[in-house]
Parts: sequence; structure tokens; C-alpha cells
Amino acid sequence: MAGSLKKGTEVSWKTSQGTTHGKVEKKLTSDTTIKGHKVSASKDDPQYLVVSDKTGAKAAHKPGALKRAGKS
Repeated sequence: MAGSLKKGTEVSWKTSQGTTHGKVEKKLTSDTTIKGHKVSASKDDPQYLVVSDKTGAKAAHKPGALKRAGKS
């Protein structure tokens, strides 16, 4: 699914509180820091910056942790 996730794609992912829904903000292809946490990403091993619909919080996730939700 990695190639099919673009900005605005609706996705869901598992958290300790259950399933969270949000949207892809961007594909990360280089190391970056989010909320003080280092995110290791590269072109060969990208991650996606997602924004929670409920809280607006941003987080990075590997493509395998995200599931397409609804139409986008």
C-alpha cells in the first residue's frame, strides 16, 4: 500500500486506546523529529505523517501500520 497513500488519504491505525482515524499529511523520506521524537525514514523505508481526526495530534507511522479508511 505504500505507493497508494497520498496527502489527504483517510487512514486508520491501532493505538493503546483502540483504533484511531485520521488523514495522511505527508510522506516522510528522511529523518525528522516529531514532538521531540526522532523518526527514522528514508526513500527505501518511508513513514507517513498522519493527523488524528479526533485530537489533531501528529504522528509518524510505517506504511504497514496504516489501513485505508473510507474514500479518499
